[in-house]
Amino acid sequence: MYEVDRRYLLSALGSLTAAGVLPWRASAAEVRPRNLIEAPRFPTPPFTLGVAAGDPDATGFVIWTRLAPLPLQPDGGMMMAPVLVAWEVAADPDFRQVLQRGEAIAHPELAHSVHVEVAGLAPARPYWYRFTCGGERSGTGRGATLPPPGAPLDRVRFAVAGCQHYEEGYYTAWRHIAAEPIDFVFHYGDYIYEGPDRGEQARGAKKPLVRRHLGHEIYSIGDYRQRYAQYKSDPDLQAAHAAASWFVSFDDHEIDNNWAGDIDQENTTPEVFRTRRAMAMQAYYEHMPLRRSSMPDGSHMQMYRGARFGDLMDAFFLDTRQYRSDQVYGDRDAPQGPDAFATDRSITGAPQEAWLFKGLDRSKARWNLIAQQVCLMNLGYHKAGQPEQLVSMDQWSGYMNSRRRLLAHIDARCPGNVMTVSGDAHRHYAGDLIQDHGNGKIISSEYLATSISSGADGVGEDDDYTRSSRTENPHLKALTDRRGYVLCDVGRDLWRGDLKVLDTIATRNGTLSTHITFVTERGKPGLQSA
Repeated sequence: MYEVDRRYLLSALGSLTAAGVLPWRASAAEVRPRNLIEAPRFPTPPFTLGVAAGDPDATGFVIWTRLAPLPLQPDGGMMMAPVLVAWEVAADPDFRQVLQRGEAIAHPELAHSVHVEVAGLAPARPYWYRFTCGGERSGTGRGATLPPPGAPLDRVRFAVAGCQHYEEGYYTAWRHIAAEPIDFVFHYGDYIYEGPDRGEQARGAKKPLVRRHLGHEIYSIGDYRQRYAQYKSDPDLQAAHAAASWFVSFDDHEIDNNWAGDIDQENTTPEVFRTRRAMAMQAYYEHMPLRRSSMPDGSHMQMYRGARFGDLMDAFFLDTRQYRSDQVYGDRDAPQGPDAFATDRSITGAPQEAWLFKGLDRSKARWNLIAQQVCLMNLGYHKAGQPEQLVSMDQWSGYMNSRRRLLAHIDARCPGNVMTVSGDAHRHYAGDLIQDHGNGKIISSEYLATSISSGADGVGEDDDYTRSSRTENPHLKALTDRRGYVLCDVGRDLWRGDLKVLDTIATRNGTLSTHITFVTERGKPGLQSA
């Protein structure tokens, strides 16, 4: 839990009490539709997809659930009418001290999901929440408020994870994350995968399937809802959601592989693809603990946002999909030609970049975290028999003008206190950020968290790609093809990163270990072995 100066926290609590915010608050009434069902009857318990908390600040967080008594059936087995749901937040896991309670409406237009923005809580402490509907009660979830901005804070701990292909492995990593003593989870994306059931023929292949998708590639709102329901039915994923507050972001597979702005990989016309994107984004919102400010407006969602953790860390959660230019060189790993350096191309878009730069300029925190989706390190490698060095055109290495501007800004305005985390690549990477290739000045460092399950068990370090990448990129400090997550432990002067790995996800009882640990001293950019 957050280690906040007690005198500061007592002062903050006193201010809240004087303002009449504590200790109990009922929610404002929502307008009730005429066809509202206040006492529904369910064939089976409706809370099959669990509960979740997200987007915390110093006074509250979002609590989420979705009513789905038959989660894999059309409409989750729900009646086509709005339904009344009760919720409560307590100071203890047994709900002996209920601080807030209220009612929310689960609308069929939003797949009977519920997003309650709880406010008026005390800062820097855990709370417990649950829902009730039709005489049925959900499981209990745990969320935590952030320390007030500027409050003295000694420590924050968080996990970085994502890429959870349902077919390719069990979610053992989520079970371990649920047991970690962390303050929040950053999910970098690829919460679902859009592809079809690959069938029995995939079993026994390089990536054997341990379970199977339902149905074809997903396109409609019903398809996306069913896919989320299938993924969220997993008990280990539910446990991780119930254990801590999350900050979520999407990458590509929540919609379509390697999409960029209005462009998909199938050369679909932008107008048609935006229709698919709108349905996918609605389903994403319906299944995530997001604030109303992130509710989709057609095919757009406001996803880049920030959070402040006392005086210790300011966090910037980016969106590297909605505003990016199309990938060059056929969206494949290719030599880094001039198009990758074009000044009219961007991975973030100008407004988001300006927001990030302004936030970094204004930050007075001891550390700044940039949390985003794809690799920021500029990593080259060779394939056997191919003379030219290759880089990924989907990562920042395909958007070098954006990358150079970001690193130049960090170097000029906030040197020595920026760390970055990312994902997408289905391997653990840890390394230092320099301009371009070579042995230049270290500006920052990056932890790229491997996948939860995508890529199956992996091969560790025993492959040509790993050997080539380690040889050709001296700023790359670690690389392994195993499943797991990254655990960050941030102190006032030292940032520690643990690369957690599992020996197998082909069964449910894989063994967790720490592959390697690095530390970074504030004011001295670069990863050092712990």
